[in-house]
Amino acid sequence: MPLLLHAVIIQAVYAIVRVTTSYRAIELDVSVVWLGVISATFAILPIFLAVWVGRFLDRGNDAQAAWIGSGLLVIACAGFRFAAGSVPALLLCTALLGISHLFMMASQQMLCIRCAGPRGRDSAFGNYLVASAIGQGLGPYLIAWMGGAATLPPTGKLFGIGLVIALGSLATASALRPAPRSVTEARSKAVEPVRTLLRQRGLMTMLVASVITITSQDLLTIYLPLLGADNGIDVRDIGSLLTVRSIASLISRLGYVRVVRLVPRRPLTLVSMVGAGIGFGCLALPIPLSGMYAAMVVMGFSLGIATTLSLTNVVNAAIGTVMSLRITGNRIGQVALPFMASLIAAATGVAGIFALIAVSLAASGAAVLFSRPEP
Repeated sequence: MPLLLHAVIIQAVYAIVRVTTSYRAIELDVSVVWLGVISATFAILPIFLAVWVGRFLDRGNDAQAAWIGSGLLVIACAGFRFAAGSVPALLLCTALLGISHLFMMASQQMLCIRCAGPRGRDSAFGNYLVASAIGQGLGPYLIAWMGGAATLPPTGKLFGIGLVIALGSLATASALRPAPRSVTEARSKAVEPVRTLLRQRGLMTMLVASVITITSQDLLTIYLPLLGADNGIDVRDIGSLLTVRSIASLISRLGYVRVVRLVPRRPLTLVSMVGAGIGFGCLALPIPLSGMYAAMVVMGFSLGIATTLSLTNVVNAAIGTVMSLRITGNRIGQVALPFMASLIAAATGVAGIFALIAVSLAASGAAVLFSRPEP
């Protein structure tokens, strides 16, 4: 229970802060290219820290990583609330947020593995991602409630709400108990070189699919507010659109275990990623607001399955280094793709970003279908 509550809190804070950062950047009148740079800063340092964090987890420090991440989250949110009045301050706070997120995501995933045996991992991760979806929906709901019909919400108050909720992560993290010494010793003996892990047939394809699915959600969070500002869509609707996506993801994750027992993993990965691509493709078109809500339902339902698969497809290694390699790939995508997206947006507008995501999702799903992973 503390793990699930911790996941809800972390995802709620993350959603609030990431969306509010985009609105603060709009307030500061930064260019779309700088918005991409600020977003990429979230992932730069975790690229270099992820393997080290994975080794730290392999030594049995999963709960300790959650404690560290929660402390860093509170510091980052305090920075956003009291000091993020300039681009350099936004860059610094975003970088710290990225490091805290790395510690917490890696620790939560390893705690899921520790809590469930091999046969129960789909169920454990399904419950974990349901909790994450609740947090992902709660954050945008609070933004919609605070922003109302305005084009820009009160960013200072939203950063303050994020800070208050982040303080709750310290309480829930303190309830997470460290791994027993026997588990710690077994994990330390199981550590394999990174090069050996990457040679596993099919692993790279799964990691790339994870990068695409996770980064697509991140880009949606970053650039949907910009799309709204460009098209006169108020904050209430932007928050509601993100909430609808999260609710659809929640519903699909509730049924994930049953679906994965009926449909083979690789065809299911293709279908879910293509479905998500269709949703993003609709946002690239000049559709009415009602059409955007429909696209969010399709996208959310598909991404709920796709993100769960991207995690459980690589989780069988059951070691922190593999999970951190997945996060490393995600962070590389979160550096490269926002920067590429900002260049595309400068040339074609925000619609070009959503078209790029749609194509990437479909191509990655096809690559997973035709890969031949090791049994």
